[in-house]
Amino acid sequence: MRLGKMAWRNLLRHKRRTSITSFSVAFGVLLTVTFTGSGDYSYTNMIDTSVTMGLGHLTIEPPGYNDSPTLAKTIGDADDIRKRVLDIPGITDAQVRIMGQAMFASGAKSVGGMFLGVHPGNETEEHNIFLRSITKGKMFAETGGREIVIGEKMAERLGLRLGKKLVYTVTDKNGEMVSQVSRVSGLFRTGEDMVDSTIVLLPIDRLRKTLHYAEQDASMVAVFIEDQRRADGRRLEIIQTIGTGQHEVLTWNETQAELAGLIAVDRASNYLLQFLIGLLIAAGIFNTLLMSVMERTREFGIMMAMGMAPSQVVKLVIIESFWIGVMGLVLGIVITAPWYIFMSKTGINLESLIGDDYSVGGVLFDPVLKIRLFKESVIAILTGVFGLTLLSGLYPAFRAGRIPPCESIKQD
Repeated sequence: MRLGKMAWRNLLRHKRRTSITSFSVAFGVLLTVTFTGSGDYSYTNMIDTSVTMGLGHLTIEPPGYNDSPTLAKTIGDADDIRKRVLDIPGITDAQVRIMGQAMFASGAKSVGGMFLGVHPGNETEEHNIFLRSITKGKMFAETGGREIVIGEKMAERLGLRLGKKLVYTVTDKNGEMVSQVSRVSGLFRTGEDMVDSTIVLLPIDRLRKTLHYAEQDASMVAVFIEDQRRADGRRLEIIQTIGTGQHEVLTWNETQAELAGLIAVDRASNYLLQFLIGLLIAAGIFNTLLMSVMERTREFGIMMAMGMAPSQVVKLVIIESFWIGVMGLVLGIVITAPWYIFMSKTGINLESLIGDDYSVGGVLFDPVLKIRLFKESVIAILTGVFGLTLLSGLYPAFRAGRIPPCESIKQD
């Protein structure tokens, strides 16, 4: 207790130096919260948007389908699996889907693309980006009807509008070429040109008949969870529930490896930048404490000559660094809180800088820069900044404890 009071008084003797050091710690907290929060928000936003394009946070699919997708590989009990998976806590939705490639034609024009066979009664806007992006017309209502929903860019390329016919040609389960005619019931616009020009939605039961699938056959069951960070844990729970053998369960970073790679690279650069910020903070604290020790050489010598042990001198300087850390964190919380509230609720609109393309690797992202912190990120920031503050004081503390009392007392 006595050393704590002495350390506090020593810091108050040099209020300007102490204030500058505390502000450097606080500014480091602000920067770290900004970089970490922008990562937590943007990565989650990109992942959650990507999974709504068809695959989900977790995908239950035939063995080997992810490596070599083909319409010949199917899950035979997809609807039953969906019902069992929905009973698992933490899973918000599960959708049976058929995915594959096809040629789409209208008149003399044709384009290649992908289709997504869906059940319109089960799909929700929250977990289907195409459904919430419909700009004209509507989603088809029947699972066995002949209606189709396409992107605006594909409609432009094929010269289509609502009510017009579209012919699509696919390779069925047996490897035979089959064609069907549908009418456009709706147009969607996600904002990603590649998606809007290549993907269409089809009624799942009509598609099953076209591909000669059985009643419950499907390419996959897309599973959605509350928190993308819990994907590995939910995967184990799904495996325990449905077993293995005729299907496999993959997480989003396996089915969407390109996106996972982009996030990993960006996260690594983010960590590097935060590490450099930490070094700058540590250097400032180290300089402050070392200068303080060098200026108080005679003072420390007198303390030890009067009976204070070198270990107590070391503790005194470490406690000073402790108080600097406490003041820096408190000040950091005070100046960061308003900034965090603004950035989490409003953010900064970057549309003028980005332009019209709000995508990375074919995945849409929010052009409004916001921040969001997970609980573990908050703990990591506070622990990291405070730990750096204490570590920065170790060398000055040990230097103070090794000062020879007799020689130091002679100094002016």
